[in-house]
Amino acid sequence: MARNPRRDLLAGLTVAIVALPLALGFGVSSGLGAEAGLATAVVAGALAALFGGSNLQVSGPTGAMTVVLVPIVARYGPGGVLTVGLMAGLLLIGLALLRAGQYMRYVPAPVVEGFTLGIACVIGLQQIPSALGVAKPEGEKVLLVAWRAVTEFVAVPNWTAIGFTTGVAAVMLAGARWKPTIPFSIVAVIAATLIAQLFHLDAAAPIGDLPPGLPAPSLAFLDASAFGSLLAPAVAVAALAALESLLSATVADGMTVGQRHDPDKELFGQGVANLAAPLFGGVPATAAIARTAVNVRTGASSRLAALTHAAVLAVIVFAAAPLVSKIPLAALAGVLLATAIRMVEVGSLRAMAKATRSDAVVLVLTAVCTLVLDLVYAVIIGLVVAGALALKAVAGQARMEQVDFRPDLPGEHSDEEHALLAEHIVAYRIDGPLFFAGAHRFLLELSEVADVKVVILRMARVTALDATGALVLKDAVEKLNRRGIAVTASGIRPGQRQALDAVGALDLLRLEGREYATTPEAIAGAREHLEQAGLLPRTHHRPHRIRKAAR
Repeated sequence: MARNPRRDLLAGLTVAIVALPLALGFGVSSGLGAEAGLATAVVAGALAALFGGSNLQVSGPTGAMTVVLVPIVARYGPGGVLTVGLMAGLLLIGLALLRAGQYMRYVPAPVVEGFTLGIACVIGLQQIPSALGVAKPEGEKVLLVAWRAVTEFVAVPNWTAIGFTTGVAAVMLAGARWKPTIPFSIVAVIAATLIAQLFHLDAAAPIGDLPPGLPAPSLAFLDASAFGSLLAPAVAVAALAALESLLSATVADGMTVGQRHDPDKELFGQGVANLAAPLFGGVPATAAIARTAVNVRTGASSRLAALTHAAVLAVIVFAAAPLVSKIPLAALAGVLLATAIRMVEVGSLRAMAKATRSDAVVLVLTAVCTLVLDLVYAVIIGLVVAGALALKAVAGQARMEQVDFRPDLPGEHSDEEHALLAEHIVAYRIDGPLFFAGAHRFLLELSEVADVKVVILRMARVTALDATGALVLKDAVEKLNRRGIAVTASGIRPGQRQALDAVGALDLLRLEGREYATTPEAIAGAREHLEQAGLLPRTHHRPHRIRKAAR
C-alpha cells in the first residue's frame, strides 16, 4: 500500500473524533475518571503506534479492558489499577521477548465470539447507572450494581438522563446505517451537551472538571508490598491486552492488501504503552478493534494516522478541557451502549452456533462466564472446554476395524480361499490417533476379543501415538498373551517406535518375531505360528509368494 501522508492525517483526525467520547466513557466506566481515559488514549496511543507491530493499529482504553478493571478498582483502588498496568506492561514485554505472539492465533473462534458477546453485555450493563442518572452503587458484580441502580431509579426517576442516553444511542445506530463515514458519536455528544447547557438541565450530570493537560509523570502510586496480591490481576490484564491487540491486528490485516503485522513486535509495543500510561494516570490499554477499523476505512496507510489521532486528542486535553467537562455522563453512556450493541455480530454468532454443537456450547458458556464471573476466567473456561471437546472429537476418529482377510494372493486356488477367522486369526486395522483421550476404549475393545489364537494389529494408519496409547497397547498385548493369544503387529511407523520402545511395548511385540513390515507378512507369520503350535494343519495353508501390499 502506497503511503499518502494527507490521507493519513485525515484518517487520524477522524479516528480522534470517534475516539474522544469512547476514551472519556471508558475512563469514567473504569472508575478512574474521564481524565484517565484521555491520558491513556494520548500516551498509550502514541507509544503503541511507534513501537507496535502493525502500521494501522489504534490503541487506547477499551471496553474489554474496562470489564477487567472495574473489580480491580473496587478492591485495590486507583493506585492498584496503575500498578497493575505497569506490571502488565512488563509481562507483555516478556511475552514479546519469548516470541509468544504466534501462539495467540490458536484461540478458537467460538471463545473469541463468546467473550466478545459477554463483553458487550457487561459494557451495556455498566452504563445503567449513568443512563438512569443515579450514582454508581457499590459492588464488583455488574449484574448486582445494575440491579441496585434500577431500584434507585424506581425510587427517584430521572427521565432526562434516560432521554440523553437513548437519544445518543439512537443517533449513533441509525447514523451508522445511513452514513457510515460520518462520526455520529461526536455529533450526538455535542448536540446533547448543547441541549443540556441551553436548557439548564441540571438532571443531566456532567463529567466535571478536567485538568488542563496531562499530569507530570510519577511513580508515587507504587506500593511494593502490594505486588504479590496484584500479580494475578496483572496477568489477567496482560493476557487480555495481548489477545485483543493481536485479534485487532489480524482484523486490520484482513481489511487491507499488503499489510501484515508482526505479533511479537505488537506485544512489545503494547508493553511499552502500558508501562508508560500509568505514569501519567492512565489505565491499562490495548488495541481497539472499532477505532482500528475506522482508521483502515478512512484510508490510513502508515503509523502516521495513529500518531495523528493521539496528537489531536492531546490538543483537546490541553486546549478544550473546560468544554469537554460539560459533556453529560448520560450522553457518554449512550455512546458506550451503542458501541456495545455494534460489537455483537449477529451473523457471525448465528454461523458459529450452527457450525457444530460443540462450537455453540463453547460460545454460550464463554459468554455466560464473562457475564457471571469475569473475562479471564471465561477465556480459561472456554479454552479448557473447547480443548476437551476437540480432544473428544479427535479421539472419536480413532476406530478399530476387524478385517476378515481371505488368501487372495497369487498362487492361491479358489477352493483354498478360507476366511482367517476359520483359522482362529483376527486382524484389526487401527485408524486415526491412539492417545490418552481415546486409548482406553481401544483397550476394552481389543481385550474382549474371543475364540481366536492370533491377533494382527495393523498400525500403518495410526496417525498419532503418545505414551498413554503405547501403555494401553502394551497392556492389551499382555492381557491377550496371558489368555494364550499371540499378538502380531504390522506397519509400525518410525515415528511411533520411540513411544512404543519407551514403555516396553516394542520388545513385547518383538519377543517371538511378531512385528512385520506388511500385513501379508504378518498373516504368513500368524499361520506359521499356528502350524508350529500344532493348531493349524500344514495342509490347510500352502506356501505362497508374498506380494508387496499396502500397509
